[in-house]
Amino acid sequence: MDRLSSHKATKEVVQKHNFKFSKSLGQNFLIDDNVIDRILSGARLSEGDKIIEVGPGIGTLTREMGKVADQVIAIEIDKTLIPILEETLSDLDNVEVINQDILKVGVEELVKEKLSGGPVKLVANLPYYITTPIVMKFLEENIPVTDIVVMVQKEVADRMNAGPGTKDYGALSVAVQYYCDTEIVAKAPRHMFVPQPNVDSTVIGLHVREERKYPVDSEEIFFKTVKASFGQRRKTLLNALGTLGFLTKEQIKEALLNANIDEKRRGETLTIEEFATLSNVINSMVPSK
Repeated sequence: MDRLSSHKATKEVVQKHNFKFSKSLGQNFLIDDNVIDRILSGARLSEGDKIIEVGPGIGTLTREMGKVADQVIAIEIDKTLIPILEETLSDLDNVEVINQDILKVGVEELVKEKLSGGPVKLVANLPYYITTPIVMKFLEENIPVTDIVVMVQKEVADRMNAGPGTKDYGALSVAVQYYCDTEIVAKAPRHMFVPQPNVDSTVIGLHVREERKYPVDSEEIFFKTVKASFGQRRKTLLNALGTLGFLTKEQIKEALLNANIDEKRRGETLTIEEFATLSNVINSMVPSK
């Protein structure tokens, strides 16, 4: 079977199976060969790779990955797509489709049972309404993932890739970049999909570091510090960190002084290294239980 990444091929498959697109599941199928190739390149796809794909659609990207990778597990929530995928992927015995909700799948167990324990790569055109939960699931849980290359809404990619002092820099930027090196892999305007969505898309590459770039003593305190710092963007750090709830204003002043951070600065100006330093100071001040 030839590639499915053309408007003609996609239309034929959809019509043949009388498939109805679901708005609630965010179904928009990519119809651009160049973007598919950029995704494969961004994922550094090679023989021996074990891939998890979320939302394979009719199998457009799945097929191309199956031609190269050792194994591909495609997780699709829409049961009406399963017979289509069985047909479009019938010549690839290294691809398995699982009809489940990715947010309810025990991915760590899945990797052990079906992918020889990994390591794995997450490569997908993600449903926009659950983009952040899926990405953070793979980063925060004990999943041996090396690369996450995903199509997301442009604004979300901008936030994940943003640096300090920019309008897009926020808690999501820090969370993702705490774990990964980020890169913009490709841009995908809305006309590259059927049906055409109301937003433009971007493929972002998140390359997970083997070791944390900025060591923190407590990830819980680190992320609480980040969340509080961005909670009210117009507030200075001295005031914003008051929402932590376990330090007095005087202690927050002391923590900022010890971290060599001006109390009048705002959260969006701090680098991840500064957040790490600050959270380590705060952690040292937390009363032991």
